[in-house]
Amino acid sequence: MHIGVTIHATDKAISPVELAREAEERGFHSLYIPEHTHIPTSRETPAPTGTEVLGEEYLRSLDPYIALAAAATNTSRIRLGTGIGLVAQHDPITFAKQLATLDLLSQGRLVLGIGYGWNREEMRNHGIDFRSRRAIVREKMLAMQELWSKEKASFEGEFVRFSESWMWPKPIQQPRPRVLIGGAAGPKLFAHIAEYADGWMPIGGAGMKAALDDLRREVEARGRSWADMHIVPMGVFPDAAKLAYYAELGATETVLRLPSGPRDEVLPVLDRYAETLASHSR
Repeated sequence: MHIGVTIHATDKAISPVELAREAEERGFHSLYIPEHTHIPTSRETPAPTGTEVLGEEYLRSLDPYIALAAAATNTSRIRLGTGIGLVAQHDPITFAKQLATLDLLSQGRLVLGIGYGWNREEMRNHGIDFRSRRAIVREKMLAMQELWSKEKASFEGEFVRFSESWMWPKPIQQPRPRVLIGGAAGPKLFAHIAEYADGWMPIGGAGMKAALDDLRREVEARGRSWADMHIVPMGVFPDAAKLAYYAELGATETVLRLPSGPRDEVLPVLDRYAETLASHSR
């Protein structure tokens, strides 16, 4: 089982370029960064953390795709991902171009961890009906895969339509960069993973054990191989027993949560995690 790290990258936190370099030097497998384009000041939607006040890091999020591109130019091995990226909030044609370029520049290291979105106000400002977000994400992902994998691509759906078109570059990873869908276990989520993704990203690993058999059945019913699926618990606070448990369940990667802070706060935590990584590798 691989070990990666995630940080809520902001303008006040350690540079994602420096963090990616430091994480790679310590042997971590991956670095993930979440996405928020903006945060409306109303609190119609409760904070996902369960706290009354939404953390400042949400208000100051860097663009993860630009941050990961910068990190890619300063590293050579570490996988670079979003956790979680908000596909519904993007135009699928320009987003397909952006992601294909990132996969090309990173030499095939992009991991697209995605979700359906939780912030109603943020999505509303992007013109998205919250009730339709799952269907929108599905269509945009299917449409982007057409552009990524075919010389001439077209798409005709409820939310996405474009006539036969050329688009280059193609991502190095085919037929798409690795796609992991985050969220709580359920039949709709698992159906989407089986249809157009490459694995599940349970946040914190909650409920993973009880749900894996259901996901496996859905994947195999689609004629896909369970061995090709990635199970990646995200945002974990580590200890040896927890990592051993995830490995026993068949997780392919576990992503450890770093504080959203400056380098003198983050690097000591990264060093402690590196000790955990070394113990896990023995």
